[in-house]
Amino acid sequence: MRRADREITDKKAIEEFIAKEKVIRIGFYDCGEIYIVPVNYGYSSDNGEYIFFFHGAKAGRKYELAKSIPYVGFEIDGEYSLIEADTGCGHSIKFQSLIGNGKLSIINDKDEKVSALNCIMMQATGSAEWNYESDILEKTAVFKLKVGKMTCKSK
Repeated sequence: MRRADREITDKKAIEEFIAKEKVIRIGFYDCGEIYIVPVNYGYSSDNGEYIFFFHGAKAGRKYELAKSIPYVGFEIDGEYSLIEADTGCGHSIKFQSLIGNGKLSIINDKDEKVSALNCIMMQATGSAEWNYESDILEKTAVFKLKVGKMTCKSK
């Protein structure tokens, strides 16, 4: 990180930020192109190791890339506020961001899939107890992103 003075290393502050936000952007490399897709997410953390979960269809570009090129980048941002000035170029914006990379896998085990979907629902709704119909579970791809490296900063 170029601006070490802006890096957030406090695990509690990072956890609070991740818990508060709702959208993670996943960046895939696809034959010379970068494909970025915003998705809602859930997560788990254990001793500073993070896993993000998101879902989608068992078809399409995201699904195929997850199967064939599972190494991805990701980004979460939020906590925006405008810093005003007397000139246009003097204005700035304050924000917080989390950037990293990791490896995706697709969850096939039914119990693990339900647990991951409950993490996603917890992030979105504040409740982690949900029932899922078997046919919907079968049609839904649930992705597990194990974080390899991640940094958090505030401006």
